[in-house]
This record gives sequence, C-alpha cells and structure tokens, in this order.
Amino acid sequence: MTKRREKGDGSIYQRSNGRYVGEYTDTNGKRRYLSGKNRADVKAKLKEALKHKDEGVSFDAGTLTFGEYMDKWLESTKETVRPRTWARAEVDVRVHLKPVLGEVKLSRINALRLQNLYNQKLSAGLSPRSVQLIHAAAHKALKQAVAWSLIPRNVAESVNPPKPSKREIHALSLDQIRNLLEVARGDKLEALYVLACTTGMRQGELIGLQWRDINFEDSTLKVNRSVYNGAVTPPKTMAGRRTIRLSKLAVVALQAHRMRQAQQRIAEWVFRTSVGTPLSCHNLHNRSWKPLLKKAGLPHSTRFHDLRHSCISLLLSKGVPIKVVSEMAGHSDVSITLSVYGHVLPDMQNLASDGMDEALG
Repeated sequence: MTKRREKGDGSIYQRSNGRYVGEYTDTNGKRRYLSGKNRADVKAKLKEALKHKDEGVSFDAGTLTFGEYMDKWLESTKETVRPRTWARAEVDVRVHLKPVLGEVKLSRINALRLQNLYNQKLSAGLSPRSVQLIHAAAHKALKQAVAWSLIPRNVAESVNPPKPSKREIHALSLDQIRNLLEVARGDKLEALYVLACTTGMRQGELIGLQWRDINFEDSTLKVNRSVYNGAVTPPKTMAGRRTIRLSKLAVVALQAHRMRQAQQRIAEWVFRTSVGTPLSCHNLHNRSWKPLLKKAGLPHSTRFHDLRHSCISLLLSKGVPIKVVSEMAGHSDVSITLSVYGHVLPDMQNLASDGMDEALG
C-alpha cells in the first residue's frame, strides 16, 4: 500500500515551460516554492528545505533584513564549522557586512550592492585577502538562503571579488632560529618553541598536544587534534593526523618540560595553564611570543606561524625529499608544498648538481 504523503511534506510538479517546481509548507504555515532544471534537482532542494523545517528553522522572507538573516545564518552554522572558521565569519559579518547592508531587505540584496561594498573596503585600505574572506562569508550565507527558499538565487556568484596576490613566505634564517631558541632556553614554553622550529607543527596542533601523543621510546609524536582558544577539533584532513619523528633536540626539551611539570603535577595537556587547561592562542601571543621576539631582536611583525615556514623551508634547503617534508607538514598533497615553498627549489637543484659531481667526479 502506498504511504500517504503527510500535509507539508512537499510535492513536485512540472510547469508548462518545462521547469520543475517543489512546493511545501514552512513552519509558519506559508507555502514555499523551489524550482530547478529537473526533478532530481528540485527533489534535492526540497529535501534540504524540509530538513531545516524539521530542525525548526523559521524565517519570514518578506520582512527579513540582510542583517537579521546573517545573524540567524551564523547561529545555524556555529556547531557545524571549525571554531576559528566561525569566529572569522562572525567578525566579517559584524564589522564589514552588517554596518553597510544590515538594514537592507534580504530580498533586495543584489550583486551591485555587494560589488560596491567590496570596492569601498578596498579603497579604505583593506587587503584583497580580507575582502575575499568577506565575500566568502556572504557567498556561503546567500547560498544557504537559496537552500532555505528565502531568495531565488545567490547573487554573490555574479560578483567579482579581488584576487589576492600570493602571500610572501617569511622564513627565519638559520642564525635567527638558533638565536630564538637560545633566548627561549629556560623559558617555561621552551619545548613549545623547539617543537615549532623542528617539526613545523601548527600553533593549534602544538597547543593540542597531550602527553599520551608522545612516545619517548621511539622518539615520535602523533598529531591527533588541534586546539583554538579552548575548542578542541580533529585535524582538517587525514594527512593532518600524522606521526612525526622527533629530533634529539626536541626530545631533550620535552623531557625537561615534563620534569618541570612533574614538580607540580602531571597534566593531560603538554602545554597548559596554571589550572591545567590548554593555552589560549591570545595569551600565548601576548604573554610569551611578543616578549620573546623583543628579546631575540626579531621584527615585531614576525608571526608564530613563521616558525612553521622556517622549519619547512630549512628542511627542503637541506635536501630532505619533498614528499617526506609534505607528510611531516600535514599537507594533503605534495602540490600544496610545492606551491607554497617553490622558492626553495632552486637551492635543491644546486644540491642535486653538487651531489652528482661528488658521485661521478
């Protein structure tokens, strides 16, 4: 026996012009319509709309402003994206999008309004990369608005966001790395800086380290998680979940760090606060990293992430195979390593020619 369709479950039909239309009742009892090129397209859209209906997503598209919608969109995505990604989108919405377009009806947002906003931001001195991130937030939000049947199409697809120039990699010289580690000697976070310089791990991965991730017997470390201001997340990709062989320098630094912790009490987290919780990126930056830069005489603009660049560049310049370096860095593909660190390749070619001379000369 065919199951009878419940009221509000939605239906699909074809218009005389050949277009397919989906129809359903929202949580406010209003009829909503979806259209597409074929039945499968509309069926997928209808399924998504009914899913959000079941989750209680409810908007009055006729009166909804762009600002109100963006707030609701942010709320709906908070538990589904990485904390750092959400935090960046929240800033872009609050600081850049809402002040200019917040009072405009969602239905009246068009490509020209967005393009003008981007142009204004560029003229005000915002970098192309920053404007591109603003566009990314607007594009994702409007794409979701289409899925929720609030607008017929994503107008952000018709905008030309700026294309940022490739960010120049700032890697410390070998002497600068040595000097930084010398200045960090005896610091309570010395082991963190040693690991950053010798493994190329990301800041969040370092903060997310637990003692169970470290095997002193075979001098290895497993990257299993990342922590950003208290939020614990798994690596973005399978390649990010990796095992790194530690240098003798790193092992010694970690053992000394563990001994210092043992005088207090062994904690779960390798790098922790006085109450046993993971470090916050903000406190690490202001209370440790910036003072360390000053002591080492390094430029104030040097970022913690530059230690990762320095490690990877140094390994490549020393002739370590790029596949090994890529795996150590947690890149999902060697092409990523090549695109970011291609500037090191000429030096590698010199190593290759010198090696051939040594072998056959």
